[in-house]
Amino acid sequence: MKDVRIVLVSDNHGDRKSLQFIRETYADYDYLIHLGDSDLMAEEMEGFLCVCGNHDIQYHDKVPDYRILEIGAHRIYLCHGHKDFLSYYHYKPMVMHAKAHGCDTVFFGHVHTYHDTELDGVRLLNPGSIFHNRDGSSPTYMLVTINEEGLHVQGVTYQTESAKHPEGWLMRLLNRLSGSN
Repeated sequence: MKDVRIVLVSDNHGDRKSLQFIRETYADYDYLIHLGDSDLMAEEMEGFLCVCGNHDIQYHDKVPDYRILEIGAHRIYLCHGHKDFLSYYHYKPMVMHAKAHGCDTVFFGHVHTYHDTELDGVRLLNPGSIFHNRDGSSPTYMLVTINEEGLHVQGVTYQTESAKHPEGWLMRLLNRLSGSN
């Protein structure tokens, strides 16, 4: 099996520049996966395999809440998470949904924090938010490589000029709300 390379992003909340960066930088990757809360129109998500987040009202009828992806020996449950767990960081229901679909891995978003953990034999991968992480860390995304040796993960900090300053996320939010994005 050749390496399958995946980029995971989530929760850009209307920030188009971050998604354009991902498209340009990782154009040769096998999958660009968006795990919800793009706050963009469906046509603006071209090139991404998407699931619907709780803020994606503009395409909730066009994009599914979850998907199943089979790559090599892995069966992966893709979701935003808002419908798969009852409260932040209590992932048991999401793991049960994944297992019900025969999945050993979950790619999810929603919580705006980077995670690479395992619960009840299911690997849980969250790229964090490419817009604003709630734990105060810089925006992040994730690179996943799947090959015969397994599933390998690398967290990547997304750096923009505004992200280099503590007020960067707030300025991006204000710009988005004012339509200057």
